[in-house]
Amino acid sequence: MSFNPTILWLLAGSILCLIELFVPTAFVLFTMGISALVVGLVSAMATPAFGNAPQFSLQVVLWLLLSVSLVYFSRRLLPTAKASKNLDGKEGRTLTEISAGETGRVLYEGNSWQARCDDDVSAIAPNEKVYIVRRQGTTLFVVPQKIFHD
Repeated sequence: MSFNPTILWLLAGSILCLIELFVPTAFVLFTMGISALVVGLVSAMATPAFGNAPQFSLQVVLWLLLSVSLVYFSRRLLPTAKASKNLDGKEGRTLTEISAGETGRVLYEGNSWQARCDDDVSAIAPNEKVYIVRRQGTTLFVVPQKIFHD
């Protein structure tokens, strides 16, 4: 039995594409599978044209170049999921007093966060409901609920 790189590339490409269905890898395995299928097709077309397939090491280099290129371009074309920094309308509760323009602690989604009062006039008492207006890193910017209900 002889080693047939064309069959190897087509089989590897099919397997990589199928794995993407069961193990989502953000299309990395899919693009690698597509690259393997392209290399398999190039190998299949080159065999009758030149009498034999290109060297296997050359095929591996082509596969690597195609895989890296496809992954790179797929990242540029697909929208990225970014964490929302705009938290308008989200509610939290102060754990500590937060003076105007100062920092303290807020309970938000079951976790204690560092928070800064976004209102330069009002102080926020402990255990008061607040609205989270934005996030910068791990600091939430909050305003007291009473601002909106007065």
